[in-house]
Amino acid sequence: MSTNLESYVTKETEIQHATGVDESLNPKTEESRTVGPVTYAFMWIGDGVNLGNMTLGASLIVAGAATLNIFQTLAAAAIAIGIISTFFALNDRLGYRTGVPYVVQLRMSFGLKGSIVSSLLRGIPAIVWYGFQSWIGGTALNEIAKVVTGGSFDNVVICFVVIQLVQIVLSMYGFHAIAWVETVASVVIMLALIYVFGVLLTSHSDVVVEKWVHAKGSWGLPFFAFIMMFMGNYAAIFLSAADYSRELKTGISDTKRGFLYFTPILIAYGFVLTIGAMLASATGNSNPVKAFAIVVDNPYITVGVSAFIVLGVIAVNMVANIVPPTYVITLLTKLKYKSAVTITGLLALVSFPWVLVQDSSAEGLGLFILIYSAFLGPIVSILLIEYYVLRKQKVNVADLYKEDGPFAGYNPCAILAMLIGAGAAFLKVELAWIIGVVVAGIAYILLTKFAFKDSKFKKGTIFEK
Repeated sequence: MSTNLESYVTKETEIQHATGVDESLNPKTEESRTVGPVTYAFMWIGDGVNLGNMTLGASLIVAGAATLNIFQTLAAAAIAIGIISTFFALNDRLGYRTGVPYVVQLRMSFGLKGSIVSSLLRGIPAIVWYGFQSWIGGTALNEIAKVVTGGSFDNVVICFVVIQLVQIVLSMYGFHAIAWVETVASVVIMLALIYVFGVLLTSHSDVVVEKWVHAKGSWGLPFFAFIMMFMGNYAAIFLSAADYSRELKTGISDTKRGFLYFTPILIAYGFVLTIGAMLASATGNSNPVKAFAIVVDNPYITVGVSAFIVLGVIAVNMVANIVPPTYVITLLTKLKYKSAVTITGLLALVSFPWVLVQDSSAEGLGLFILIYSAFLGPIVSILLIEYYVLRKQKVNVADLYKEDGPFAGYNPCAILAMLIGAGAAFLKVELAWIIGVVVAGIAYILLTKFAFKDSKFKKGTIFEK
């Protein structure tokens, strides 16, 4: 799998212990990678089968009418997932080949000090979403408790704390526990969804066909807007792709890794979106939780739906919202992994997610998402330009860990390109991610070539004198 250069720099990094970081951030060795392709695929299935993605599908039905029909929906999904998988496979390559995490990958473009800002732009939103998702899970857990206790127990805060503590304990066991939880969650949730899908087909097929399958829909702006919503859902995750690929067993080609993203995401995302659209079509209700209760006439439906939500919340958090900020905290504080993952959970616990779910703050939450999303496109663009165009996939990994090495300090070209890309993205927030990718990529190449001529960050690039 690895080239001679990659094997050499990895061994060199292991020999040099003056890295100044916790061992969890050192390059993963071939022996320490125990996550196989099947487990890896199930991990992404578990991440895809959640209530948020189902709500995205339900959002296609507005006032009883579908903005996209089934063919347009699936076409948009396929295009978006194809783009997502491509960016995943491209951005995961450095992490997969060398074993470095995302926070260390950032040093290649932004420098040791510059990477602090760019890593926080990924870590802080993840912590907020960690708390937000856990609050939803706590609310669902409270519904289960009320049914079980006959209404004598009703305390969302306690349930929120319980579910958060469970996630902290699970995540302390490292990526292997995350992969295990994802595998179990994906199987259980998929079985539940298959049951609901069967109910919809047997009892509500006529109205689903009328309102969604045969809808006129649109191949215009709503079609492309839906693709953008897809991209926004995964933008933060494939930005830190190295955090996941470094755990995957060696010997898997770039093409096969691309399919390890495309296939499970297509299965999970496509299936969940379809059910979300079918539920909204059959019930006229775009809230999947309420739609479930209408479609499945069962006195224990509250418990079933709530259990699904709890499991889905844990699955999503374990993949998307725990690992990236934990590595950021480890990098900035020099703490051990278990201490950092605990702090991540506690920060999510005090992120005031109950404020975010109030109607009065919904607009603020939307603004928060737009603000941080505008930076994600520029950052991934800069990383890909750096690795593939400027350095031709040749990086001395040992240099990334040297406090006084060639990547010390910050790279002004990367910082400026990120700000330029984000500024352009704000001009048209509906297309923020794509605009940021294109503008930041062009800006980074031009700045690296023509500006800061004495910058040490040109060393090893095609613009080195």
